[in-house]
Amino acid sequence: MSVRKPSHLPPEPPPAVRAALRGRLSGREQQMFEAVFTVRTTAQQIENAVSGWMADTAATPARFQILSQLWAAKGRGLPQKEIAVTMGITRATVSGLMAGLERDGLVISAVANDDRRSFPVTLTRKGQAAVERAIEINKVRLRTAFGNMSLDELTTLITLLERVRQGFSTNPDGAARRDRKP
Repeated sequence: MSVRKPSHLPPEPPPAVRAALRGRLSGREQQMFEAVFTVRTTAQQIENAVSGWMADTAATPARFQILSQLWAAKGRGLPQKEIAVTMGITRATVSGLMAGLERDGLVISAVANDDRRSFPVTLTRKGQAAVERAIEINKVRLRTAFGNMSLDELTTLITLLERVRQGFSTNPDGAARRDRKP
């Protein structure tokens, strides 16, 4: 499976745009604008890094999410529809991901005895080993990425990012947006 080409966003708007905005935005609004660029480029950098991490363990973050759900189920088969709901994606997308995971020998799906439409999925030994290997490898990577932050700083970061996420999940009129799941 190929890994998509990383996106590289500019860390800030071009100087001419920044200069033009200074005349239109208050100091606070300029900081907000800068915060958007900083969060956006940081999120893209994290996405690129995590996609790279997954390339040599589970192939993609989506595949790792499925494998880790099955790993956490400890041998209890999970229906594909439950995996789709948990991930916030369509059953068709899960089916496509499952086909690749089965082809790679990481999962097995079967028809449930009590519901012919349900396809409970379980990890194979190879799948179990892949998840555990990915967890161990990525623990080291996480320690490297966040190692210079204290527990209090990480807690603050999470709190602030959650507030930003909530701010972007609300329309300017104050109504909650329904376009995406968090």
